[in-house]
Amino acid sequence: MLWPCGTGYPIQMTPSQEAYSRRQSSNVFFSSSICAPVFLQNCWAIHVLRVPFPMPTNAQVAATLQELATLMELTGEDGFRVNAHARAARAVEGLSTEVEQLAKDKAQLTKVEGIGPKLADKIIELCANGHLADLDELRKKVPAGLLEILNVPGLGPKTVKAMWEAGITDVPLLKKAIDDGSLLNLPRMGEKAVAKIKDSLAFAAQSAQRTHLGKASQIADVFIARLLAVEGVAKVESAGSMRRGKETIGDIDILVAMKAGSAAANIAAVAEAFCTTPGVNQTIARGESKCSVRYSMDTSLGRWNPKSDPENGESPAPQGPSIQVDLRVLPLTSFGSALMYFTGSKEHNVRMRERVLAKGMTLNEWGLFREDKSAAKPPQERGEKPIAAATEKDVFAALDLPWIPPEAREDRGELDVKGPWRLVEVADIVSELHAHTTASDGVMSIIELAEEAKRRGFHTIAVTDHSQSSTIANGLRPDRLRRHIEAIHEAAAKVKGIRILAGSEVDILADGELDYTDELLSKLDIVVASPHAALTQDPATATKRLLKAIAHPSVNILGHPTGRLILRRQGLSPDMAQLFAAAKEHDVALEINAHWMRLDLRDTHVRGAVEAGCLIAINCDDHERTDFDNLRFGVQTARRGWLTPEQCVNTWAKERLWEWLAK
Repeated sequence: MLWPCGTGYPIQMTPSQEAYSRRQSSNVFFSSSICAPVFLQNCWAIHVLRVPFPMPTNAQVAATLQELATLMELTGEDGFRVNAHARAARAVEGLSTEVEQLAKDKAQLTKVEGIGPKLADKIIELCANGHLADLDELRKKVPAGLLEILNVPGLGPKTVKAMWEAGITDVPLLKKAIDDGSLLNLPRMGEKAVAKIKDSLAFAAQSAQRTHLGKASQIADVFIARLLAVEGVAKVESAGSMRRGKETIGDIDILVAMKAGSAAANIAAVAEAFCTTPGVNQTIARGESKCSVRYSMDTSLGRWNPKSDPENGESPAPQGPSIQVDLRVLPLTSFGSALMYFTGSKEHNVRMRERVLAKGMTLNEWGLFREDKSAAKPPQERGEKPIAAATEKDVFAALDLPWIPPEAREDRGELDVKGPWRLVEVADIVSELHAHTTASDGVMSIIELAEEAKRRGFHTIAVTDHSQSSTIANGLRPDRLRRHIEAIHEAAAKVKGIRILAGSEVDILADGELDYTDELLSKLDIVVASPHAALTQDPATATKRLLKAIAHPSVNILGHPTGRLILRRQGLSPDMAQLFAAAKEHDVALEINAHWMRLDLRDTHVRGAVEAGCLIAINCDDHERTDFDNLRFGVQTARRGWLTPEQCVNTWAKERLWEWLAK
């Protein structure tokens, strides 16, 4: 493999180096004195070249801190220090501004919750030097293959440390220990545990990728509909990262609540329906209240089916052929506490547990109970009556907290919010401001698009077909756009009960210029300016480019600002703080593109934009009727960024929206 550096100089790597590099690809940046990824330093002999390194992204800094925490745990470091590094990693990952900017001022960096003075020094060191001395030392001690073992589902640091002590330092050695039976010699390692590890290795080999929120949600919907039809079932909901609206999903959690007095036969019928759902290709485990299966996935990405686009940093992203789905069946009386428990996140649950213990209580999936440290059995097994359990609101209220939306449960300050939450909801959205017709790359006519939007309860639909530079999308040259505007006005006269806006999704060219003349732009009701090409520009150039578009007087919305495709390409990495300031100054809305392949703005960007007082548009970028269904994913992303209805232009009454567009 040739590893490309920022200057274009390659490094020849051995197959083992290449495999390790792929595993650590989220944690790659270069120092000023080496061209190889720094995590290879001291691992293998590599060519050394003096080249500048690009500043690390938030994701890279977070990954580095998390790797440091993991290696500290493997080497037996104090648990408090391990947790502090892991929390700092989450804090950096959740930043809406670039950490390298904050690293220029230690005082600013330590204002971030979860980053103290010592950790700030490490982040500053990382941004200045491209690597951490502490991490370099730990990498000398810990075999690189242990990190791959840690990626095997179900294996934690304690078990992996025991494997290390037994001489198992990579996946091939782990497979050998399974085959020859020597793994059974490890503490707490029985035949069932070994069988689970073997299954996990096989599963990981075929589905190493996380899957998109939209794809996983489609699968969850199949299970939910099937289980709701079983007699005795009161409620069925997805939990875990899907309920929190994370952009990618590792596995799917389904909770079922049974009605009071349900017979054992009803519970057995739930397990039967779950395990025999069409598409299930393997039953991993089946019990009375717990089941796990693997479900065959449709790997189609619609109009984004894998293709190579090196210019925009895009390469095919292989999708695993199956995804794990877990079922948990509980009584309706415990559904609230179970839903809270299994929704997570892990970090949020840790914070909740701290609060629960401080109040002399204990919380599990069966309910919130009074703590009895002398008791040998869990409270539900002792017949204890829970303080709260039936609904999440009951449990939160018992802990003197307002109900916290699932999307906000990421340990990003949500427990400090005092009043009731009011985040944007799907029902609040009454306009769609980014849609395509057969004039460019859509499949609906103008009238069909308008009728569909009207059917869904919208008062406004914007027709925003592609501009001329998007040739692959049949973008409209100026003469075609003029005729298209006339066609939109004609359709508007025919379709009553909804306003049809004549607009365009105008390409932001590489230098920040727009794809049409000012004279032609002035004839449009709405302009969504979006980047589609040159998506590998350096951050400074990308920032300048997008700032120029925001400042253009005809622009109403900055569409999918980074141009990323989840699991496919990174897109642009502009200085978001500058974009937020400019968008607010020019009264331009920043778009959350609701398609599950984009979700751009991403959740952390939304949080920063909300805090900066920016306007946000949630648009489905409709090309066909089913694209309207993606609205829920855009709203979930908005809620993860704590967006209120007031800051979302799609929630505004028609008169207010039209006045803003006509400013």
